Amino acid sequence: MGNASTLVRPRSVTGDGAGLVSHAGIAWLAETADLAGLTAGLSAAMTSVPQRRHDPGRTLAQMILALADGATCLSDLAAVRAQESMFGQVASEATVWRTFNQIGSVELRGVATARAAARERAWAVGAGPAGEELIVDFDATLINTKADKQDARPNYKRGYGHHPLLAMIAETDEVLCAKLRPGNAGANTAADHVTVLADALAQLPASWRSGHEVGDDPNEVEHQVLIRADAGGASHWFAEECVDRNLEFSFGFHIDHRVRDGVMCVPTGCWHRAIDPGGARRDGAEVIELTDFVDLGSWPEGTRLIVRRERPHPGAQLTLFDTIEGFRHTAFITNQTSYDVAALELQQRQRARAENVIRDAKACGLANLPFDCIVNNEAWMNLCFAANDLLGWAQRIGCVGQLRRATPKTIRHRLLHIAARISPNSRRLRLDQDWPWTQLVIDAIRRVRTAFQALTVTTAPSGHTAQ
Repeated sequence: MGNASTLVRPRSVTGDGAGLVSHAGIAWLAETADLAGLTAGLSAAMTSVPQRRHDPGRTLAQMILALADGATCLSDLAAVRAQESMFGQVASEATVWRTFNQIGSVELRGVATARAAARERAWAVGAGPAGEELIVDFDATLINTKADKQDARPNYKRGYGHHPLLAMIAETDEVLCAKLRPGNAGANTAADHVTVLADALAQLPASWRSGHEVGDDPNEVEHQVLIRADAGGASHWFAEECVDRNLEFSFGFHIDHRVRDGVMCVPTGCWHRAIDPGGARRDGAEVIELTDFVDLGSWPEGTRLIVRRERPHPGAQLTLFDTIEGFRHTAFITNQTSYDVAALELQQRQRARAENVIRDAKACGLANLPFDCIVNNEAWMNLCFAANDLLGWAQRIGCVGQLRRATPKTIRHRLLHIAARISPNSRRLRLDQDWPWTQLVIDAIRRVRTAFQALTVTTAPSGHTAQ
């Protein structure tokens, strides 16, 4: 049989290779976690947990690396455990299980504190948003389970599991926090939105939190933060909470009889052309502000109502009103003061990107909640978010071009899953020279090191030189 008709050249396969490591690109993520202070922060968060042979905080950090590399359960940590020459000693599966079982409310708060501190440090070296404003998206997702786990309930899609509510940063695709809820939890539960909002703001660096505590003077606000949600977040309590925290809001709004009456009152020539992200006109789509046509007296002062109508695409589900009018209508309310209603509508429409963030979080382990205990699953969920954020920080600090916003699947295929040879003393890692993206991995590691070294120098005490 000739080489032209075969897919692989070697015909003999053995298992006696030595001095090799696979998935060597994880070293890039490990360095990012160490330099951002995430590893040390997790160790501090777990100080109350008895330590025998393994540091519980370091064990959680190693689990984050495995999740970032695609792990879906505790046993997948074996891929890291098997490479002691690069990662050091890794706890056994039983030890990791016991570590999760020892996590309580105090440890969960410590993990959240560690994540927030690492985020502030990562943002300081270029992983944060480029502008001076921030958009935080709220959305819920379904996580199905095959086992009868604590708080698992039937959901509206005839599945069974949990229905967490997430808060995500639109500009950086980071997941700030979430509330793990039963599968039958409502989408419009204002108390859940208010709770998640407080936890989400606590995850932001100090300058971004300034002026956003309840009752703060608006003059204390350093950065404007917009809270964006679909119609499930459109509750009076949630809107009032945003106003009390000096936050802007933009919530989807149900098309009810008041909105329909308002649409009928607007002359055809008063509609404005909708726009696409590039600023070009969107064919067949128009927007209008209906604040003066609909009674919004029960909402916070300054609330506005904006409606978009668009020619429906084939297969779109339309109401009777949409069918009669020949347009598909959507609406949202906001307290933003801009007069450019087309730009405000585009901003609300871009909330759909939250689905991509949820997809990436599920690719980092959120698709599976492996424990029976709700507390353990909440800890797992927070580690999944940390893995998603760690990938994002490493990308935005160490990568250029399209890789800065690539999906976890792409990053794993190109940068993480590279083979290498490690020296006997574990001091040198020789990446595969024939891998197409070897130089990109090396450049990414160098950029991460340089960025954090520069931060250490600038934050060193006066009169001292940081080492």
